Amino acid sequence: MSEYSGYRGLPMLAGLCTMEEALGDGLSVEECVRRLKRMHYSLKRLHRIFNDRLTAEPVYELKMGFSLHSHLCTEQATVLRQRVGEMREPPLGMDTVPCEALKRLFDEIANAPDTGDLLRGLYLVAVPQLRLEMEKYRVDTHPLADAPTRRLLRATLLDMKDIEDYGEQVQSAFGLEETEWSRELGKAWEGELIERYFSAEPRPFDGVPQRDARFPDPYNMGVNAEVFLYDKTMPVEPKTLMMYYKRLREIDVPEMMASIIAETGDQPWAYYRDMTRQLWDEARHAMMGEVGFAQKGVDWSKHVMVNFTWSLALNTQLTPKERHAVLYFIEQGLMPKNGKRYEWEVGKESGNPLSALFQDFDWADEVLHARVGRDWYVSTFENTKEAVRYGDECWSRVLMDWNRYKDSGKTEHRNWWPDCYQAASEHQGITPEVEVMTYDISYETVRADLKTL
Repeated sequence: MSEYSGYRGLPMLAGLCTMEEALGDGLSVEECVRRLKRMHYSLKRLHRIFNDRLTAEPVYELKMGFSLHSHLCTEQATVLRQRVGEMREPPLGMDTVPCEALKRLFDEIANAPDTGDLLRGLYLVAVPQLRLEMEKYRVDTHPLADAPTRRLLRATLLDMKDIEDYGEQVQSAFGLEETEWSRELGKAWEGELIERYFSAEPRPFDGVPQRDARFPDPYNMGVNAEVFLYDKTMPVEPKTLMMYYKRLREIDVPEMMASIIAETGDQPWAYYRDMTRQLWDEARHAMMGEVGFAQKGVDWSKHVMVNFTWSLALNTQLTPKERHAVLYFIEQGLMPKNGKRYEWEVGKESGNPLSALFQDFDWADEVLHARVGRDWYVSTFENTKEAVRYGDECWSRVLMDWNRYKDSGKTEHRNWWPDCYQAASEHQGITPEVEVMTYDISYETVRADLKTL
């Protein structure tokens, strides 16, 4: 074989491998499918853990990380499902548990009682072990016969390495080390049936959003962003600052969407993939707001009171379908020319390229989200008009009691806008404009959508 070569030295076998490698052994189709189903199961369980723990996790950075990682897991699981479908006739058995030991491992992680053990289970055990299993598959399978799977896993491994690298930074930040419990999880990955510890009593989904100390006034509804943004008398430059607030405030959309995904069962896999993609997009929007405030020189943890009243109210007052209805209704108000297009135009007019760029992509994402809404929400109604009407009705029933929050001492609904605008003006070296500085309209009587504007 050492003398075997392609014409004029061209790469043989399409460059996939050498002839010597192609003459070697590989996995049977049956074994390939068995291993892929195990990986697929692991990705599905990881997706649900990242999703289901997102809302109640206080640390903002972890919320964002969980949002991304849940999305990546759905994308990876999808390509593995498709590949198994290319190798076997239905029924594919993709919802079958590969082995009880693996199920128990993920049950333990899902029911970890605190953030520390949750992170240990995810980033010390499950993610690195799954990455190693994928790498072993690529080594063991035949490079020519199973070239399609090797290609899919090469891309998947890039995502898994990113998740693992993130996890290593998490471990360092939290000072996480192995425990007897995490070592037991390692045994379960190898097939040993471990005792139930945390999962002896299943942990119910917690839909009450939590925030870390950088969100000191989460009930604050003292600054109505929409009224300011659509006030034609206000100058355009400060409107970019208010749009950054609107973007960062979108942290509550992943908190709410996670509850829909967690509490909606018996849907096709495409439903969970699409909904998780939208959840991740909303998290990206929040981080765009974070970046915007950094550009403006504003410490948002001190000068911006980002609330959670929307996700709190929807998660605790409505059913999953009703929450989806409200989400779709609000999104419909963002699609016409007075919605996302208007925000993009404000960004362009302001002369702030970053604001215009963020609003451009924010608008583009809404196009996808409208499709997701049509596929998985509107399709359950006779027509779009009925779907929108139901969303408006559900939204109207949501009680975000401005006065009760104040009377119970949860917030004073302090108008934080002057401090925020002052900080941005000082950073830019400009004099604050009086009419902007004195803006003082809250959400006491106007809800946070475009219906009344």
